[in-house]
Amino acid sequence: MPFALYMLALAVFVMGTSEFMLAGLLPAIAADLDIPVGAAGLLTSAFAVGMVIGAPAMAAFARRWPPRVTLSICLVVFAGSHVIGAMTPVFSVLLATRVLSALANAGFLAVALSTAATLVPADRKGRALAVLLSGTTIATVAGVPAGALFGTAMGWRTTFWTIAILCVPAVIGVILGIPDDDGRSTTSASSPDLGAELRQLTAPRLILTMALGALINGATFAAFTFLAPVVTEKASLAEGWVSVALVMFGIGSFLGVTIAGRLSDRRPGLVLAIGGPLLLIGWIALAMVASHPVSLLALVLVQGFLAFGVGSTLIALVLYSASGAPTMGGSYATSALNLGAAVGPVLGAIGLAIGPGVLAPVWVAAALTAIALVVMLLARGVLTRTTDGAN
Repeated sequence: MPFALYMLALAVFVMGTSEFMLAGLLPAIAADLDIPVGAAGLLTSAFAVGMVIGAPAMAAFARRWPPRVTLSICLVVFAGSHVIGAMTPVFSVLLATRVLSALANAGFLAVALSTAATLVPADRKGRALAVLLSGTTIATVAGVPAGALFGTAMGWRTTFWTIAILCVPAVIGVILGIPDDDGRSTTSASSPDLGAELRQLTAPRLILTMALGALINGATFAAFTFLAPVVTEKASLAEGWVSVALVMFGIGSFLGVTIAGRLSDRRPGLVLAIGGPLLLIGWIALAMVASHPVSLLALVLVQGFLAFGVGSTLIALVLYSASGAPTMGGSYATSALNLGAAVGPVLGAIGLAIGPGVLAPVWVAAALTAIALVVMLLARGVLTRTTDGAN
């Protein structure tokens, strides 16, 4: 894999840490700014909405720019928003910085996905995607726990400063790692016009893969977001075990993305046919044995592996399906990912409000996965043709 891919993965790691770290910092932010914890939770929602909207908007705005320029600008804006966030005593300003950082994150990821696909041969998009998304999975293993530790020991503002500082080597890596002509800048000069690329969204194969990606990612985040109460209340473990569970999930997700990346280019149908049903069985099993700590932690690892293995394969299929939209395809994949990340926790919260206790989000995850499997079965022929015959 090209060195440039690893530089992109470094930036994705930094951005992923920022996206997920708020889960452990909201109480401290609420206390410091003298606002309710529920109001502080808007910071997470604002980021998710900004990602969904920002991916296609930023990709369309900068579609004629060289990728290295767009990626560097997004990283600088991302770093600057964290500097402002670390300094402000006003919640509304902090909220605005989260929206701005989400827009920069979305723009970066959209362009990075498209750029990654041009840095490798046409039949290795899945492996390139695996390297890129490994930044997100490593963030859940190391970045998020480290951010929570920094926030507890030195205050939440220190975590924001740390994110801003980590953007510096990421910017340098992008500038040095992404060549002047990586293949995409030439492509964008001769690519279809924006209207033609947007019309790709009417293609059944692209709609299908985006919907499935959103469903699987929604299921993942419905359960992942509310994992803490399952660990502490259902399994009766101490709060310190929540970090252990998150790390286990992160390790599983890293392995899932890595292994699936080696299969999703040539055998995506195999990954989905085996991984999809196992993912559903895993959510059901997790709900059934959640009161047993060892079984719970083992299944958290397994579900991280399956969820990200299946999810990353679907996102790779989005990129293949969007081959007629060379400058916008990455934004379609990003929007699918983040639509699931935004809607999944909302459905999980609704489940908590009306469902049978802390396991309700896990049952929501099972339901979303079941819906995805039914859609996969009904549209199997369309789905397996998204890679020109790969299955």
